[in-house]
Amino acid sequence: MSIRPAITPPVVPRIVAPPMQEERLDDAERSQLIDRIRDLIKRQNAVLIAHYYTSADIQDLAESTGGCVSDSLEMARFGHAHAAGTLIVAGVKFMGETAKILNPEKRVLMPDMAAECSLDLACPADAFSVFCDQHPDRVVVVYSNTSAAVKARADWVVTSGIAVKIVQHLHEQGKKILWAPDKHLGEYVREVTGADMLLWQGACVVHEAFKASELAAMKQQYPEAAVLVHPESPAAVIALADVVGSTTQIIRAAQTLPNLTFIVATDNGIFHKMHAAAPGKLFLEAPTAGKGATCKSCAHCPWMAMNGLKNLAQALETGSNEIHIEETIRRRAGLSIQRMMDFAVAH
Repeated sequence: MSIRPAITPPVVPRIVAPPMQEERLDDAERSQLIDRIRDLIKRQNAVLIAHYYTSADIQDLAESTGGCVSDSLEMARFGHAHAAGTLIVAGVKFMGETAKILNPEKRVLMPDMAAECSLDLACPADAFSVFCDQHPDRVVVVYSNTSAAVKARADWVVTSGIAVKIVQHLHEQGKKILWAPDKHLGEYVREVTGADMLLWQGACVVHEAFKASELAAMKQQYPEAAVLVHPESPAAVIALADVVGSTTQIIRAAQTLPNLTFIVATDNGIFHKMHAAAPGKLFLEAPTAGKGATCKSCAHCPWMAMNGLKNLAQALETGSNEIHIEETIRRRAGLSIQRMMDFAVAH
């Protein structure tokens, strides 16, 4: 049975997502931009590293120019191992920061510095540090979707793929956990491990929107489908899943499970990679709205949509949108990330 502390964490800022503004290009403009970016990448000894949730154009461009498409940690690892002196990180701001934390000697650019993350915004470093100071008996574990300053305040950084293993390890040592920022992922980890976890109350604007009642109805409509759910989703949605996992684990499940149809509860940007990884299978978006809504499934991060070919080319041409992190913060954040990476190798 999980342990639920009676302590109430501070109220988090209310996050309002910006309007969705996806890039619209005609075929000629798209082709010209892609050719221009290819040339800039080659001439500047750069590599493009993109998240699964970015557009198909950016994902294809990353892979065709020797870059990668992956989750946030693997993006940073790839950049560290690559010989390129410039990393272009197509994703959201904390991903660019993570790349810089692990690659301080390299230039890290982003297409748009305004590409934030609702989880990062919901956990301001100053307020979080005060909260940590109020609970000095707890080990501080933060999700990767946080700022460099929050990571610097943590003992451990975790990704969704390794969170359960690390918290289980700490729980077996008798440690009490202070967790941030995603309450749904935290509740899932607490339920699986039984650890004593005090949760910051942040949430992802994309994953929190999935509706369990509508998903249950969809399961009845497609009884042969396997349901793949990211653990940032609400508990009632997770309860309906056949597989709960990170973006990488969701893609792997689509490849390995015998099902030909899948209902997927995560950002719909992942569908491009899923179609490539498991051709011939049908992928359906889990519903994000109830009956009568004009958008039954709108699961796409508006900040991820800020990454486009135009601002990617501009960043390379001008050197704008470069990530800088104060060195003390970078070193401290690096320790908490390295602790996770060392654990992953050992376990």
